[in-house]
Amino acid sequence: MRKFTPTIFFLLLLFVSAKGFAQEKKRVEILQAGDLVQSENLANAQRLINDVIIRHEDILMYCDSAYTYEGTNRVDAFGNVHINQGDTLHLYARKVFYDGDRSFAQAINDVKLVNTDVTLYTDTLDYDMNLNVGYYDCFGKIVDSTNTLTSKIGKYYLDNNEAHFTDSVVGYSDKYTIDSEDLRYNTKTEVINFKGPTTIRDSVNTLYAEDGWYNTQSGEADLNLHPMVYNDTQSIKAKQISYNKEDGDGYAEGNVHIEDYENRTIIQGNKVVYNDEKETAIATDSAVFISYNETDSLFLHADTLKSIPDTIDGENLVMAYYGVRFFRNDVQGVCDSLMYFTKDSLVQLHRNPVIWSEQHQLSADYIEMVQHSHAPNEMHLTKNSFIISKQDSGRFDQIKGKDMLGYIINGKLNHIDVDGNGQTLYYARDEEAVIGLNRAESSNISIRFKEGKIHTIAFQKQPEGQLKPILKLEESEKTLPGFEWKIKLRPLSKNDIFWQPEKKEATTNEDVVSEQ
Repeated sequence: MRKFTPTIFFLLLLFVSAKGFAQEKKRVEILQAGDLVQSENLANAQRLINDVIIRHEDILMYCDSAYTYEGTNRVDAFGNVHINQGDTLHLYARKVFYDGDRSFAQAINDVKLVNTDVTLYTDTLDYDMNLNVGYYDCFGKIVDSTNTLTSKIGKYYLDNNEAHFTDSVVGYSDKYTIDSEDLRYNTKTEVINFKGPTTIRDSVNTLYAEDGWYNTQSGEADLNLHPMVYNDTQSIKAKQISYNKEDGDGYAEGNVHIEDYENRTIIQGNKVVYNDEKETAIATDSAVFISYNETDSLFLHADTLKSIPDTIDGENLVMAYYGVRFFRNDVQGVCDSLMYFTKDSLVQLHRNPVIWSEQHQLSADYIEMVQHSHAPNEMHLTKNSFIISKQDSGRFDQIKGKDMLGYIINGKLNHIDVDGNGQTLYYARDEEAVIGLNRAESSNISIRFKEGKIHTIAFQKQPEGQLKPILKLEESEKTLPGFEWKIKLRPLSKNDIFWQPEKKEATTNEDVVSEQ
C-alpha cells in the first residue's frame, strides 16, 4: 500500500478546499420573470421578460428585461433597472451591464446612485462593488441635503463618504457657490478640500485660493497658496488666510495686504487678525498703514496697527502703537502712538511727537494735523511747542511757545500763530547777508514764512528782545532753552519708516550743530 507523504497530503488538502470553495460560490438566481426565452442570437444566453427580479449574493436587481449567460454571473438588464445592495444602496438606470464575477456594474442613461441621504446623477457610471467606488467621466452631480456639486469627472468613495471631482467643478447651496478644477467633498462633515484655482462666493465675500478647505455649513475656511478674500469695499491678500463666515473672524499671515477701497487705505503686516462683521483689523510684525489719493500717499509704521469703524458712518479710525514712524512727500514724523480718522483726514500724535516739513521741525507734547480739500492744512501744537527751521551754514531759526497753530499751503509751511509764552530766535537778513540774530519774546506772536525762512513777525504785545550782531554771538545764545534738532530720526522715504534709532546719551547743542 502506497503511503502519502506530508507534502502530498498538504497539496491534496488545498485542492479539496479550493474545490469546496468553488462549489460554494453563489450563482445568479432568477427569482421572478414573466417569460424566459432562449436567445437565438447569443449562445449560452437566455432572455428574461416582464417584472424581472434577480438576486446575486447581497444584491437584488429589478428590471423590465434581462439577459443571463450560462456559466457566468453576468446580467445585462434593460428598462427601469434598479439594483439594491445591502438595503442601503440603490442604483437606478435605463440599462445596466452587471458582472458578478468581478463585482462590477456599468449603468447607462438616467443613472441615479442613492446612498442614504446622498444621490449621484450622471449618464454613465462605472461601479466597483468590491471597493464601493462609483466613477464617471461624462459629467455628473452629487446632491445631499444641503449641497450640490457637479463636474465632468468624478469618483464617489462610498465607504469613505468622500467624492472627488475634477474638471469644470461647480458646487452650490443656498449659502455659497464654488468653482474649481479639483476638489474633494466629505458627505458626512460637508467639508470641501480643494487644489488648483478655486473661487468660493458666499453672501458676504468672495474667497479665492489654490489650496485649502471650506466648511459648507459654517462658512469656515482655511485658504493657502495665493489666497484672497474680497467684496465691493475691501480685499485681503496673504500667504495664508483663515476665515469664519458665521462670526466674521479671520486671521491672515505672511505679507498680509488689506485694502479699504472706500477710505483709500491699506494695512499691511505679517500677522493680521480681522473681523468682517465689525470691520476691525489688528496688524503686527512689520505693520504698515497706507493712505493714498491721486496726488500723494502716507506710509506709516508701528509695532501694532488697529483699524476700527468710527462713530461716523463710513469712517474708520486707525490707531498705531509704539515706535510710530510715517512718511509723506510733504511731511514726515515720529511719535509713540497715533490716531488717524480717515474721513476727516485728522491725525493725532501722542507722546514725544516730532514732525518735519521741508527744513522745519515741529514738536510739542501733543500734535494734531488736519488735511482740508479746499483750505490750508492745519497743524495744532499743544504744550511745549517748538519749531526749528534749519538755515544756511548750520544756523537755526527757532519759535517756542505754549500752543501753536500752523497753516500749510501747497505742502509748505505758510504761517504760525503762537498762543502763550512766545519766543523767537531768528537770523535777520538784508538783501546780501545775515546781519544778526534777533531774539524776541511776546505772549502771542504771528509769524509768516517765505521760501522756508521767517519773513515777517507780528507781536500782539510789545515784545522784549534785541538784535545781536553775528560776530558778537556766544554759542549758548544761538539756541532757545529745550532746543533739540532730531534730524537723525526723520524718515527719508517710505522704506525708511522701519528704521529704529539706537539708544544713546543726550546730544549737546554743539554736537547737533556739528552734525549739520
